[in-house]
Amino acid sequence: MKKTIAMAALAVAISLGSVSCKKKVSDTDLQTQATTVVTSNPGASVEVKDGVAHLSGTFETQEAKDEMIKQLKAINGIKDVHDMATVAPAAAATPAPVETQSAVDPAVQQKVQDAVKDIPGVKVEVINGELTLTGNISSSDARKVKESVDALKVGKVNYNYTVNNK
Repeated sequence: MKKTIAMAALAVAISLGSVSCKKKVSDTDLQTQATTVVTSNPGASVEVKDGVAHLSGTFETQEAKDEMIKQLKAINGIKDVHDMATVAPAAAATPAPVETQSAVDPAVQQKVQDAVKDIPGVKVEVINGELTLTGNISSSDARKVKESVDALKVGKVNYNYTVNNK
């Protein structure tokens, strides 16, 4: 009987010991790990409370947000991820309107000059704050100029040249 009680006490002690040996990861440690993961998206933040990560902020795409949630759930000790983040509206991903692109930007002006350098009679100027092409050219050269400049997608360009029907 003493042997049975001793064995039962030993079994209880071992089971309690194994449960108490299991180290619980602190919220501070989880916060550090979660913050490291979230730094890949500057628009997002995370707070860990009671082993639950609370994700907030803005993501460019749903896929990016889903990937972040997956990475947070993979952290050992994170029980769950509460998603409070948003996805940026699609309008924010579209290019800025042409008006915001400065046609007087020297780099843009240089691109256009390079595109028309082999076509005699065309001058690239900035007139009243707008990129303007002036000069006298043939109709076939006018077509080449228009196609070359349009291919650059530099925004608004004034075509103020005179076309000679040669």
